[in-house]
Amino acid sequence: MSAVPDGKKLVRSPSGLRMVPENGAFSSPFSLEEPQWVPDKECPRCMQCDTKFDFIRRKHHCRRCGRCFCDKCCSKKVALPRMCFVDPVRQCAECSLNSQKEAEFYDKQVKVLLGGGSFVVTLGTSEKSEAMTCRLSNNHRYLFLDGESHFEVELSRISSMQILTDGSSPAEKDIHTYTSLLDTQFLSEGGSSRANGMLLHFKPAGSQEPQQLRVEAADDRKAAALWLAAMHKAAKLLYEARDQ
Repeated sequence: MSAVPDGKKLVRSPSGLRMVPENGAFSSPFSLEEPQWVPDKECPRCMQCDTKFDFIRRKHHCRRCGRCFCDKCCSKKVALPRMCFVDPVRQCAECSLNSQKEAEFYDKQVKVLLGGGSFVVTLGTSEKSEAMTCRLSNNHRYLFLDGESHFEVELSRISSMQILTDGSSPAEKDIHTYTSLLDTQFLSEGGSSRANGMLLHFKPAGSQEPQQLRVEAADDRKAAALWLAAMHKAAKLLYEARDQ
């Protein structure tokens, strides 16, 4: 185990080299824990094609799910940033497909979120709004909102989220949870509506009372829509991470 100067450390696990935060408490909320491998003695056959293992047909563990496969069913090596692997690692067909789908988020959409967008922000039921830049923190743990004032929203404390589109004016009963967010159609490829804001419910640090945050596009509505689309994907990954 060796330390590096940016607050992360290089760790060698049975699955490969990983670059993880020095303090585990500051891990990205999108991260997944390394799975426990299915013990070799409990896996006489490939868990995909049922081929029996022998001296020639060796067993391999998928680094994402930990299940046991033959080489044919677990041959792909794919990047897995959600587990902080330095190099692409061996994954089964199902897991490699999931990891490939997530690659766009890390290659493109994280950069959009880190770059930030310009919005008009309303906190709680206040009638006062403020022009602010909303961006994701470098460690992916917070939304930073900066204007004349500054405040932060911890992603892990967001309880519900709704992406607003042109013409939408949600009532309290219309707020989507993360679960229904996964079924949102207007931000999918080929969707016709443009996102122009989002409505969050979150619990501030040290409080169990939910607070509402409304964020609406400012002047550059196209850039705001791109940022909101990236935030939609981030929320989906966050929801899935909670369930794994």
